[in-house]
Amino acid sequence: MDVFTRKDYRDIVVDSLRYCQEKKGLLLYAWVIMSNHVHLIASAAEGSALPDILRDLKKYTATRILGAIDGNGMESRREWMLKLFREAGAINPNNTHYQFWRQDNRPVQLVSAAVFEQKLAYLHDNPVEAGLVELAEEYIYSSAPAIAGKLGLLTLEPI
Repeated sequence: MDVFTRKDYRDIVVDSLRYCQEKKGLLLYAWVIMSNHVHLIASAAEGSALPDILRDLKKYTATRILGAIDGNGMESRREWMLKLFREAGAINPNNTHYQFWRQDNRPVQLVSAAVFEQKLAYLHDNPVEAGLVELAEEYIYSSAPAIAGKLGLLTLEPI
């Protein structure tokens, strides 16, 4: 579902990623928020576990975004979105009310510099392929501006 077409919902994800970097040991190398999904190239600091960080991130952002959708009187898709999230939650025994994120994270281990570069290019090309921008570094909801030497929304680990 194209939830992240709204700036408010994208900003919740950005703020949550920043919090996880500062407080939970998230090491972020690259990222992008698209209209209906998020890509991360990330790891965890020593003493932290990436699955735990992602679990907490997904739980927190789901609660915040669902609350933002429900509380947004200008959200024309509110009833439709909440209905779909509620229906998805009802058929998943891991949820009590709503399901916002996928249950799996679809991780890919980046085993070489070549694989890393391929995934980085794919991640940053998403907004270009979607027709949102002409150049990857023009899309502010990604790490492409920071990697291109511009000011980014999040601090990145050195590549």
